Amino acid sequence: MRTLITGGTVIHATGPHQQDVLLDGERIAAVVDPGSDLLSGLDADEVVDATGKYVLPGGIDAHTHMEMPFGGTYSSDTFETGTKAAAHGGTTTIIDFAIQKTGEQVRPSLETWFEKAEGDCAIDYSFHMILGGVDDQALKEMDVLVDEGITSFKLFMAYPGVFYSDDGQILRAMQRAADNGALINMHAENGIAIDVLVEQAAARGETDPVHHGITRPSRLEGEATHRAIQLALVAGAPVYFVHLSASEALAEVAAARDAGHNVFAETCPQYLYLTLEDHMGAPGFQGAGYVASPPLRTKHASHQSDLWRGLRTDDLTMVATDHCPFCMKDQKELGKDDFRAIPNGMGGVEHRMDLIHQGVVTGELSLARWVETCSTTPARMFGLYPQKGVIAAGSDADVVLYDPNSKHTLGVDTHHMNIDYSAWEGFEMSGGVAAVWSRGSKVIDGESFVGRAGHGRFLKRGLTQMLR
Repeated sequence: MRTLITGGTVIHATGPHQQDVLLDGERIAAVVDPGSDLLSGLDADEVVDATGKYVLPGGIDAHTHMEMPFGGTYSSDTFETGTKAAAHGGTTTIIDFAIQKTGEQVRPSLETWFEKAEGDCAIDYSFHMILGGVDDQALKEMDVLVDEGITSFKLFMAYPGVFYSDDGQILRAMQRAADNGALINMHAENGIAIDVLVEQAAARGETDPVHHGITRPSRLEGEATHRAIQLALVAGAPVYFVHLSASEALAEVAAARDAGHNVFAETCPQYLYLTLEDHMGAPGFQGAGYVASPPLRTKHASHQSDLWRGLRTDDLTMVATDHCPFCMKDQKELGKDDFRAIPNGMGGVEHRMDLIHQGVVTGELSLARWVETCSTTPARMFGLYPQKGVIAAGSDADVVLYDPNSKHTLGVDTHHMNIDYSAWEGFEMSGGVAAVWSRGSKVIDGESFVGRAGHGRFLKRGLTQMLR
């Protein structure tokens, strides 16, 4: 199948250019100036008129949790429903988290995730490996998994008894990463201190959803971020902070980067737009829909403006979603009398490209930075570039046709995620996806999904390409 996309504006991480793009089979065959002789006489199977539209590399969401166990239930998107929803939003690759909990073994835990995803994904996928127990066996498995194309490992400074690693375990894992080239992904919250605050709030009868956020103060994210950076410097390893939400944490990352260290961080759309008071503090039990960790931050500080500035200045390297949806009915309601039992997470894999494009519309980001933070840098960060993340000859034909002039409103009645409410209800979007190709196959055509479950392939990743 040959597809010629003509008349559009290709958005590269270096800026926009008027170019035509030829897809041939699963790869991009050519990216040329309009009217180039290179395409003269070409017999394309489909010619797509992209006049007035952007042509983007497919989005890469490097932080998702499909079918993830939490609090006696599972996140409500399967790999099939979640990847279809991702495709609707212009994302053509996800990197999900395989989970080893405390007391479990790495290899059997990873195999469980392969069994969940294989044959169900509508777009390409890979895995990070969560290490819930850092011991000699887990350290050996790190070396093996790097050779097998799983080159990033997540550690938790929160959730004692489930995922938590102490400073010694973190240091050992970082030392191993320094040797084998892996990238440590860090959930930086001081879980030991948070547990004290949580128990104290419960003893006072403060059990509404908003207290989930109040008991996880931004200072404890900042403290943990500082501590993890120091451990990484001692180990001589790079470190990547997931779902950074707070000004204090961003300041630690910025200082380390200014000093020339290989310290990186992502943020998520929820931290750019939603607040503790307006959303977690919504009347009744509505706030449960916004319970996640780290929590939404107060609107009475500069967190959101600082995060947007961090994206502009590259102190924040990229944007992911931490997509981990739970339905209100029968899932979030598990904590209707006690915020401690509310499953943590919200849905967003479908909306990331649109939500960050709003930053372009409002002047927070350039078009180039939008593509860089949502596609090109994720590919480089996690060893997928130039196979993914770029419109270039030889790269995978993961392409999004995006109409900057379309309008739509986000909500539960129109989204494709398997969740019975929307954290983004009523948000009005300027711009939207018109078509999506995954490895040269059209998977989204207007409002319709035209792909298939099982089209997606597992991606063996190389080492990070972001080290300085």
